Amino acid sequence: MIKTLTTHGNSLALIIEKGILDILSIKQKTPLEITTDGTNIIISPVKKVSRAKAFQTALSKVNKNHKETLKRLAE
Repeated sequence: MIKTLTTHGNSLALIIEKGILDILSIKQKTPLEITTDGTNIIISPVKKVSRAKAFQTALSKVNKNHKETLKRLAE
């Protein structure tokens, strides 16, 4: 399936058909995680919000505690 983006205010939106949403059990209020592998956009439903929050908290802590090391590794 090939899609194009639609203008939505000052942003762009991707319309996802109901059939795909039904297969993935995605509703209007389902939180979605948007990531990239550098080439592709990956959109995944977050099944356990508490797990995602715990991950984000841990990630923030690592970034804060190891900011300089991570910066040097990225160079």
